Amino acid sequence: MPAESLFAYKDILIILGAAGLVMPLLLRFGINSILGFLIIGVLLGPHMLGALARHLPFISALTLSNAHAANGMAELGVVFLLFLIGLELSPERLRTMRRLVFGYGGLQVILSTSVLAGLAHLANYTAIQSLIIGMALALSSTAIVIQLFSDEKRLGSQAGRISFAVLLMQDLAVIPMLLLITALANPSATNMMQSLLLAAGQALLAGAAIVLVGRYALRPILRFVAATKSPDLFMAIVLFIAMGTGAAATLAGLSMSLGAFIAGIMLAETEYRRAIETTIEPFKGLLLGLFFLLVGLNLDLALLVKMPWQILGALLAIILTKMAIMMGLAELYRLPRQSAFEAAMLMGPGGEFAFVLLASATASGLFAPAATGPILLIVSLGMVALPLLARLAKTLRTKLKAANKLDIRMMQSPPAQDEAHVIVAGFGRVGSLVTTLLEEQNVPYLAVDTDINNVSPARNRGQKVYYGDATNAAFLEACGIDKAKCLAITMDNPAQVDEILKLARAKRPDLKIIARARDERHAMRLYQAGVTEAVPETIEASLQLGEAVLVETGVPMGLAIAAVHERRDGFRKLLGRPNRRDEVAKARSRLKGKK
Repeated sequence: MPAESLFAYKDILIILGAAGLVMPLLLRFGINSILGFLIIGVLLGPHMLGALARHLPFISALTLSNAHAANGMAELGVVFLLFLIGLELSPERLRTMRRLVFGYGGLQVILSTSVLAGLAHLANYTAIQSLIIGMALALSSTAIVIQLFSDEKRLGSQAGRISFAVLLMQDLAVIPMLLLITALANPSATNMMQSLLLAAGQALLAGAAIVLVGRYALRPILRFVAATKSPDLFMAIVLFIAMGTGAAATLAGLSMSLGAFIAGIMLAETEYRRAIETTIEPFKGLLLGLFFLLVGLNLDLALLVKMPWQILGALLAIILTKMAIMMGLAELYRLPRQSAFEAAMLMGPGGEFAFVLLASATASGLFAPAATGPILLIVSLGMVALPLLARLAKTLRTKLKAANKLDIRMMQSPPAQDEAHVIVAGFGRVGSLVTTLLEEQNVPYLAVDTDINNVSPARNRGQKVYYGDATNAAFLEACGIDKAKCLAITMDNPAQVDEILKLARAKRPDLKIIARARDERHAMRLYQAGVTEAVPETIEASLQLGEAVLVETGVPMGLAIAAVHERRDGFRKLLGRPNRRDEVAKARSRLKGKK
């Protein structure tokens, strides 16, 4: 083969060599894979080995000669990442997260864009440029943050859920941002509105088409291919679905990654979900690494040497501004401060979509080619700093956990319980009503909550309410779960309800546990996990409404109550509530096994 032909494969060989040979070495030194690819990109870039190659020509064999040719492959890494994120969701789960995604996440995007745009305007950018810079810097790195939580298997933690909700809203916001940039490039106000409306219509039609195809066509296609029992063919169709939906979305004016994300959601509830994840994961890891390698490659380190304090000062200001906004919103939404602070630290730096927005703005003529250099450098340095911020967050989390364990009995810890009592986990609206009923019937109880704003007023009224986290096994023991008569879990967070049920059932197989359920699906899951009684919010509200309607329409009170009770028993059987005799027998056998 001629040397010229071999030269065409040079960039691919360098990328594969970096992934297969250099990355294991960096990982051995404890360097995160994403940070490792960024470091490799910097080393292979024009400011390191590229600069040396001008004096030592033989080094040019180790530098990437056509980085732009790899941009398409690098973009696929982000596409596959969002496809996998979509697989982790489902329409039902997305509905349950709507408060965090569209409320908390939506306000974060709007407020961060506004404040950062104002700061950019103070730095002498034009109004339009400031708006675009504000939008770009308001976004965080979905790829790195999700990867960091996944590596620690903490995506389901409170900090992970908060981060995921904000990142999801940011990814959704990229599409209207791109549409706005296209409209801003047109000086005519009339044409701008027409362009926006036309683009929005195209986006809605494209999204609806992907949803319809995903709901009615993807499962039969996968069933047809899976019937061949060929892993190679299954891999081919999975890659086609991920890339094909992305390409279709691009043709309709959406981002490729959003199309793949919608397709992932459509496949989330199918029987092929796990097999698809296994197929995509290796491609996602390598191509995402290539994306960050190219980010490192494009870092203009000369700017950092030329104006270090301005660049680093701007980066710190952006991180602190976004953190302050997120912590303020966390107080508004009553999110746990420790988890919100960890999420805010990781949301502070910019993300990969900043490159997409700024590239689109530059191509539209809103920026000179060199004008975005400092902004891109700030975003890149923030992404480089993310693994370090994650380590700092982990250190703080570990210290706070240790402090919490030491201080459990110091922070108004529940006193030792000598009598059978009811533990009420959660003292919000539902929990406070439960304790009021217990007080009226002289039933001893002990209530706990993590929100000091709920605890302090109740303590001032003389109620037995204590500050603490019921998802902590040591705290449950301090609450006297060994002697408790009953546990009532009243929180509105399904993940916390599940965790407390798991801990309590492991400690006391015979304990009566009544739990608040989000809906019938959640109630079924709770019954399977061993709850004594699950109370679905949606069903109970419907039954109470139905009882009121019957009484007001002339049905005697006794008949109305009897009808509602009969319907409630029917729901319990439908949800899989176990027979009480079977339940007691199972509890006794578990206790004998423990002894």
